[in-house]
Amino acid sequence: MHDMSAPAVHHAPTSFIRKHVFSTDHKVIGKQYYSLALVAALVGMFLSWLMRLHLGFGSWAIPGLHLLSKAGAPGDVMTPEYYLQLMTMHGTIMVFFVLTTAPFAAFGNFFLPIQTGAEDMPFPHFNMMSFWVTFAAFLPIVASFFVSDGPTLGGWTQYAPLSAIGSAGGPGEGWGVILWATSICLFCIGQLLGSLNFITTTLDMRCKGMSLLRLPLTAWAWFLTSIMGLAAFAVLMPATILLILDHVAGTSFFVASNLVINDQVLPHSGGSTLLWQHLFWFFGHPEVYIAIVPGMGIVSHILITNMRKPMLSHRVLIYSMGALVVLSYMVYGHHMFVSGMNPVSSLAFSFPTLVITIPSTIVVLIWLGSLYGSKLRINAASLFALGFISMFISGGVSGFFLAQPSIDIMLHATYFVVGHFHLVMGVAAMFGIFAGTYFWFPKMAGRMMNETLGKVHFVMSFIGAYCIFMPFHYLGIAGNVRRYQAFTDDYLIPLIPVHKFITFAALFTGAAQLVFLYNLIHSRFKGEIPPNDNPWEGTSLEWSTATPPPHNNFGDKMPVVYHDPYQYSVEGASKDYIMQTSTENVHSADEEK
Repeated sequence: MHDMSAPAVHHAPTSFIRKHVFSTDHKVIGKQYYSLALVAALVGMFLSWLMRLHLGFGSWAIPGLHLLSKAGAPGDVMTPEYYLQLMTMHGTIMVFFVLTTAPFAAFGNFFLPIQTGAEDMPFPHFNMMSFWVTFAAFLPIVASFFVSDGPTLGGWTQYAPLSAIGSAGGPGEGWGVILWATSICLFCIGQLLGSLNFITTTLDMRCKGMSLLRLPLTAWAWFLTSIMGLAAFAVLMPATILLILDHVAGTSFFVASNLVINDQVLPHSGGSTLLWQHLFWFFGHPEVYIAIVPGMGIVSHILITNMRKPMLSHRVLIYSMGALVVLSYMVYGHHMFVSGMNPVSSLAFSFPTLVITIPSTIVVLIWLGSLYGSKLRINAASLFALGFISMFISGGVSGFFLAQPSIDIMLHATYFVVGHFHLVMGVAAMFGIFAGTYFWFPKMAGRMMNETLGKVHFVMSFIGAYCIFMPFHYLGIAGNVRRYQAFTDDYLIPLIPVHKFITFAALFTGAAQLVFLYNLIHSRFKGEIPPNDNPWEGTSLEWSTATPPPHNNFGDKMPVVYHDPYQYSVEGASKDYIMQTSTENVHSADEEK
């Protein structure tokens, strides 16, 4: 453990460029990640609106769409290929640049060093590089909208051989795929640099008295997520390089011999189309938990603060999140049940898929058991934390069906799967981001967000999300294939009213996010000043420093920790909470031995 008890020698930069642009301050980098995620979320939401308008109203001309792509929207009417291109970009941007970037890289960068009692990350230049490489990764994705045949249409999973055969595969399968793979490769590099920093900060930069079990649950979540990221992104990165080589170097890593496209035999030989699936899903399923585990830590942290009591078991929550990390690498094959997998292999992946529900269930039961009988403070942050639990349960239940190969084969290509992963991974993670924003905004910006607008935002988002994604399960059971852009078959025509309902719900939910955006920007400049440095009466180290924190986090004297992170309602204490840095000699039954 690094001895941080001596006064820090970490001088603040003076120039604008070094202070706000190429900054090595983890707090500035955290804000940069959050800003990038916010822009990406707005782009992803806009693309989803375009998709839903097309699905709900068919050949309806969307005014101005031709400005985005003349070939993809002649006369402002979206072509089938362009719908798939928008779907691919929506999925890629949301999964990588929002669900990974905001809860892990943004909040983690800002608060992990503070919660461990460090003055900064151990490798600040690596940290700066991680953001700017991630930002550089966002540019090829945006640029792909402006190349001649537009972005790739292969989906965010980019299954081979479609993604590896070049322009013969359709619009965007040439330069669109190259730009997509370049973007994801750069993104992986940025996340690997960040993961190394997170792991080293947690293990080596803790202040005096800060044992591992005295770390808040958020710090544990970011630490465990960085371990997942270190292995997962290290597999996806070379896979994208191999995909690029199949395009530009004449290799055949993902294209089999004698493949015929448009009555022409492609000049490839010896590749394996399933190799891409193995490499991608070895990353892909841990990615689900890279998006959701930080949310688990954030939600736990917020609920404890608002319940004014610790969780039923701090250690079991840590062990359960750790179990999710380990098991996440053992279940990736359930994404490949329809690939012609041997039934024995299907069973081998089906069993751990059911087992991984056990630690998830334990986490949920601890949340619900801790909430039972508590006097929860109702605010925007706690409401979104409760919404996270609701979405995680609702989306997770449908996972039991998809864990069975015989059922998954029937449902895999339908909207049932889309509803499942949007609830459990997408909406739940977004609710975790919103909860963290409302909770930590006073510390990050020195202003309070408007609580009334926050509660309006929650109600609209909660209702809207269920109205969008619960009907997806019904559509899937009815056989609605998930990548169809038009519903002309007899059995699909009766489902069109459901799609129209979902479209209206999506527009309503999108309007709720505009309420959040207004609240965020208005509060940044004109929000109420917090009454003190600890407006929520929290106990962890971020609430023991100034608001906003100084450059080296704690000023002239670094903290010394005397207590566990969640000492609330302790008998004999002067208040209903004890800060980790308090020298008050009161020990609760939950205090670390």
